[in-house]
Amino acid sequence: MDDHLPSATPTILEYYHDMSKLQSDATLLSSFLGDDGRHALILDSTIFHPQGGGQPSDTGFITDVSSSSFKFIVQDVRSKNGIVYHYGVFEKTAEDLERGVQVLLSVNESRRKLNSRLHSAGHLLDVCMKQVGLRHLEPGKGYHFPDGPYVEYKGTVPQSELQSKQKELEFEANNLISRGGKVSVALYPYEEAAMLCGGALPDYIPKGSTPRIVKLGDFPGCPCGGTHVSNISELENMKVTQMRTKKGLTKVYYNIGC
Repeated sequence: MDDHLPSATPTILEYYHDMSKLQSDATLLSSFLGDDGRHALILDSTIFHPQGGGQPSDTGFITDVSSSSFKFIVQDVRSKNGIVYHYGVFEKTAEDLERGVQVLLSVNESRRKLNSRLHSAGHLLDVCMKQVGLRHLEPGKGYHFPDGPYVEYKGTVPQSELQSKQKELEFEANNLISRGGKVSVALYPYEEAAMLCGGALPDYIPKGSTPRIVKLGDFPGCPCGGTHVSNISELENMKVTQMRTKKGLTKVYYNIGC
């Protein structure tokens, strides 16, 4: 089976509505070998989070319902034009994978939890920036990978204040973690989403759309397509490892406890 564009219908993202769900079923739409030599599966729905928004992809495996016909090890997940591609290798291969086969999806739990904690920690950092007098810094790029996570902000901090602000950020983050607070993620009509995010949404969010908003406790939310913890306390503790300003940008590096 090599028709890898079976339909223009976007893949249903189940993790959008239930981030705690680590197993699900789906229908196989296509199985093919890509131009880069990697095998890929396309399904009608998925619980696998594709790499994007500064968050690494989930990993895990996909099998047929009986787990006797095939087992596909998911090593990477990407999204293009709304279609999610599951890349990996067959540990056990069926002679012919037919479109319409029902499959079972299993996400690697430890990797998902780590990715979610790192991503939520990045959002917590955004909250803390405002709490320590750095409201003028606008969040930009986020890198929520285990190998040196950071958030990049538009704007600068005087060199003489970097060390003290770094300490203030870490203190504030751990204070909020110790207090805890519900983390909510949901889709909202555009106007309601704007209100939840402090009165306005970024320009890249189309007007009239229903953006997905993440909120940490009672603080203003922001648009996000990633996975998150259910409570701030799940971050356990946070270390702000470095803060530096260069060429109109400020990068804040952080890490979380195991």
